[in-house]
Amino acid sequence: MTLLWLKALHLFFMLAWMAGLFYLPRLFVYHASTDNQAVKDAYKVMERRLFWFVSPFALLTLLFGLALIHMYGIHWFKASGWLHMKLLLLVLIYAYYFYLYFLMKDFAADTNKHSSKFYRILNEAPVLIILAIVILAVVKPF
Repeated sequence: MTLLWLKALHLFFMLAWMAGLFYLPRLFVYHASTDNQAVKDAYKVMERRLFWFVSPFALLTLLFGLALIHMYGIHWFKASGWLHMKLLLLVLIYAYYFYLYFLMKDFAADTNKHSSKFYRILNEAPVLIILAIVILAVVKPF
């Protein structure tokens, strides 16, 4: 029963984190599209609040994922090639999230160097990685 609760909580916090992970760069798109300082200042507040609101979800996703690995045991971990690939992709997603933090800081300092088109592409970048992670976790192809 504990295992199912860990899975449920891992999935819930992952979904909550992903909502923020997809919305934050969308805010960047809008932020980069405006020249109105009052609007920029409003986006700064929204970006900061969103980032710090979903950050605990990123941490809890990680903690419940590690708890699942611990529950399954070291032999299972060693034999689960799909999990090794999933963890590698997760490192990319966490790196992406930290990159969003630095972009948010650039916006906060009014030193954004990128266009709204850059942020549109950036907003879509993690989708395929997330798809691969889900496929690996559900299908376990190797």
